[in-house]
Amino acid sequence: MAARNKARKRAFQILFEADQRGATVQIVLADWIRLARTDDRQPPVSEYTMQLVEGYAQHIDRIDELIATYAVGWTLDRMPVVDRNILRLGAYELVWEDETPDAVVIDEAVQLAKEFSTDDSPAFVNGLLGRIKELKPTLRRDQEHPEHRA
Repeated sequence: MAARNKARKRAFQILFEADQRGATVQIVLADWIRLARTDDRQPPVSEYTMQLVEGYAQHIDRIDELIATYAVGWTLDRMPVVDRNILRLGAYELVWEDETPDAVVIDEAVQLAKEFSTDDSPAFVNGLLGRIKELKPTLRRDQEHPEHRA
């Protein structure tokens, strides 16, 4: 498994655990780092995993707003926890991370949905992240100039 793929999977697991525990992603990330230092069976948390989790934490409200706005017929609370957190990670990476091509971000999110969620989830994740990708230039402009948001 490629290093970035593994880092992305761990970031998703941290977001998922935080959502399940009702804790912040920063607390869960710190727990994972601490565990990796004290338990030889626990692999270290990579720099890219930390970058994804910390980046997501900086934009959490905007990311949830985007997902809620473009997930037609679904509220965040009604979404399966797995899908919600795959979408959160994917939306963060699409809008705020430029290192990874958009197609790769979406493909990796779809793969996470195939591995961890229901049969319907990959298409849902693909469609919603595809919509966010289409809107990315507008979303970035809104990010730089919040007064232009609808």
